[in-house]
Amino acid sequence: MIRLFLLLFVFCCIISALCSLVIRKTGSFFGLIDKPGYRKIHDKPMPTGGGLGIWFAVLLPFLLFTILVYSIQNSIQNYSFSSPAPWIFRFLGALSFTLPENIGIHLGGFLYQSTRLWQLLGLGSVLVLLGTLDDRFGLSWKIRLFVQFLVAGLAVYFGWKATFFVDIPWLTSILSVLWIVALINSFNMLDNMDGLSAGVALICSIFFALVMFLFAKNPLSGEPQLFLGGFLLVLAGSLLGFLFHNFPSARIFMGDGGAYFIGFLLATTTLSATFVGKNTPPQAIFVPLCILAVPLYDLTSVVLIRLLNGKSPFVGDKNHYSHRLVALGLSRTGAVLTIYLTTTICSISALFLYQVNWFSACLIFVQIILIIALVAVLEYYGRRKSNN
Repeated sequence: MIRLFLLLFVFCCIISALCSLVIRKTGSFFGLIDKPGYRKIHDKPMPTGGGLGIWFAVLLPFLLFTILVYSIQNSIQNYSFSSPAPWIFRFLGALSFTLPENIGIHLGGFLYQSTRLWQLLGLGSVLVLLGTLDDRFGLSWKIRLFVQFLVAGLAVYFGWKATFFVDIPWLTSILSVLWIVALINSFNMLDNMDGLSAGVALICSIFFALVMFLFAKNPLSGEPQLFLGGFLLVLAGSLLGFLFHNFPSARIFMGDGGAYFIGFLLATTTLSATFVGKNTPPQAIFVPLCILAVPLYDLTSVVLIRLLNGKSPFVGDKNHYSHRLVALGLSRTGAVLTIYLTTTICSISALFLYQVNWFSACLIFVQIILIIALVAVLEYYGRRKSNN
């Protein structure tokens, strides 16, 4: 299965890179151009809408795989998987690829999950459309927030929610909706420098996939959560393909549509994933908070700064984590790489939650909080010095 997932990763990377290239060349024709201006750090018009490439690269493999699975479901039980695949998989055979012996079981699981998968991708597509319309025409924050809550509510209604170990359905539903909306906006707010939001999302996706494959076993079967891990690798490959065009110096921006989409997918997959089970320590429930610490910190700190300054939290400015690092003297690329490093450190810490007891887990969690606090202190005094 690992080779199949790696093949999907590479496939999505190529599709995303090609789509981003097409959008780069055609963005101006459709009016998807981000012009320089207030709170903008670029000095020339830049094509936006690169998130459409990420969206298409995520949808395409699942569309092909859904068609593929349904086309062979009637004969799947009579086929011997110990030999190379028939005509449907000949393109894999050309690569000397042989299907795993237990692939039939996993294809059956995919069929079982396909309805929920397309509910998820359909809701994500609504957010892509919302963000793209905002990039093109500029929508009121009230409209955007209303649609975000509507989509989050539907996702929770369809079952993308966590229990939080509390047997109060209405409370867990509200918390799940808030989690989804928070991550949608956190990755949108993080999309303020070349390669920043997509790069952080790539790191988070890879670490969540590692957790699904290596640590967070399915509590019923005891097997790795292959479906969620594979889904996250598809997202990671799509993000990497886009980063070929977006990493400093960027030739295209992701736009709100892409930021909404990746935030929504990371939020819903973390709600659907099982981090704690029969053979896993209970402190692993904090894994999502550790891996997503940086986007959540940026969202929280920006909202607080705006409120303390008497400004609306929904009006953009240059008070983001990355902007504050630049104010300390870092270059834009240096700020992006610093945030990558911070995200990676927090994510590595999350992996240790599966190896330690409660006391050590609390120390890891405190360590992450102190890392974020150290960053906040340096930013604060750097900002005071620059203002004086």
